[in-house]
Amino acid sequence: MSLCKRRGFIFQSAEIYGGFRSTYDYGPLGVNMLRNVKDAWWRSMVQLRDDVVGLDAAILSPPGVWAASGHLANFTDPLVDCRSCRSRFRADKLDGPCPNCGGTDFTEARDFNLMFKTHAGPVEDEGAVAYLRPETAQGMFVNFANVLQTTRKRPPFGIAQVGKSFRNEITPQNFVFRTREFEQMEMEYFVPPAESATWHRYWIDERYRWYLELGMPGDRLRIRPHGPEELSHYSSATSDVEFLFPWGWDELEGIANRTDYDLLQHAAASGERLEYFDQATGERYVPHAIEPAAGATRTMMAFLLAAYAEDEVGGEARTVLRLHPRLAPYQAAVLPLSKKETLEPMAREVLGLLQPHFMCDYDTTQSIGRRYRRHDEIGTPWCVTVDFDSLEDRAVTVRDRDSTEQVRVPLDALVGELRARGGLA
Repeated sequence: MSLCKRRGFIFQSAEIYGGFRSTYDYGPLGVNMLRNVKDAWWRSMVQLRDDVVGLDAAILSPPGVWAASGHLANFTDPLVDCRSCRSRFRADKLDGPCPNCGGTDFTEARDFNLMFKTHAGPVEDEGAVAYLRPETAQGMFVNFANVLQTTRKRPPFGIAQVGKSFRNEITPQNFVFRTREFEQMEMEYFVPPAESATWHRYWIDERYRWYLELGMPGDRLRIRPHGPEELSHYSSATSDVEFLFPWGWDELEGIANRTDYDLLQHAAASGERLEYFDQATGERYVPHAIEPAAGATRTMMAFLLAAYAEDEVGGEARTVLRLHPRLAPYQAAVLPLSKKETLEPMAREVLGLLQPHFMCDYDTTQSIGRRYRRHDEIGTPWCVTVDFDSLEDRAVTVRDRDSTEQVRVPLDALVGELRARGGLA
C-alpha cells in the first residue's frame, strides 16, 4: 500500500477532504496497469478467439431488469450489529468477537440488499427509479437476441464485457479487494444445454491458465468448487480461482454455470423470445450460459502482490515488481546517461522509436543507478540507456529488470529485441 501511494499506483479518493471510504483513484502508474490487465483479458477472451464478441452495456437499468434477474429479491448479504459499539458486519464474514471492541453480543442477522438505487429524470417518484448495475452480466443477457441477429453467431459463442459495477458492501475491506465501486471483466458463453458441464470445465481450466501465463505463481493459485450451500440462486455449479492473499485464500474469479435461468427469466418478464433456432436440425432451445467473472481492480491487486519482491543488487537492498511485460505500467524507460544537451536529441529519437510500440517513460532525474532502482520498484522490464558512445555507434544499452544484465543493442534492432524478450511479437 505504501508503494502504491508513493509511486502513483493508487490514491485514496478525495484524500484532501479526509477521504471517502471504499473509493480509490488510480494514479499515473495505476491507470496504465489497470488498462493493461483489462487489455490482457480482452486479448485472451475476444481478440484471439472467433467465438466471442464484445459489448458495452449501460450502467443504469430499470427495476424490471433486476426484478427478473432475481437481484431485487436475492442479492443480499446477512447483516449484524454489535450491540456494544454499534459497528455493522457481514455475518458470514464474522468469525469470533467484534473486531472493533471485542464484544460478543450481536443482533440477529437480517438481509441487506446490495443494490444502489437512484432516480432518473427530474421527479423523484417510483416511476423514475433506476439502479446502478451490481454486475455487468445482465446487459449481455438482455442483448442476447440483438447480438445473435447482428453477428450471426451460433452456440457455442460468447459475449464479453468490461465495465464498472456498484455494490453497497456492508464491510468494504482489504484495500481495493472489496470496494463499493469496481470494474468487472465478465463473459457469458452460450452453449447447448447438453454441453454445459463440459464447457464449464473448459472455462475453469482456461481461466486458471490465463493467470499462470501472466506470471502468477502456481503455489499462490488454486481452484475451489462451491458447496451446495454457497451456490447463487442462478447457478448449478460454480468454481472460484482463488489467490493466496496476505489474509489467506480468497476469490479472484468465479466461473459459474448459470444454466438457462437468466434468459428464461428475461423472456418471461419482457415477453420476448430469447432462444436459438438451429436451422440445420430444426431444434429450438434456450442456451445455457457459462460465466467467467473476474474483478479487474482485484486482479490488478493480486498481480501486484505476486510481483512484489525484495532482493540485493551489488550489496544494496532493492524493491522490485516482477510484473509480466504485458501488465507493467511502462514496458521501457529511456534514460540519457547525462543531462548534457548533446545526448538529448538522440535520447528523444529513441523515445520516439519506442513509443508507437510500448508505453514508455523518459527519465533524466538523479543518477543512473537511482533511476534503475526507481524503475525496478515500479516494474519496468527494460531500461534503455543512451550514453556518449551511442552518438558514435548508434547503439544503446538495454538493462533487464529481473537479472540486471546489460547488453548493447543497435538502434535499428531495438524494437524487435524488446518485443522478443517480452513475448510481445
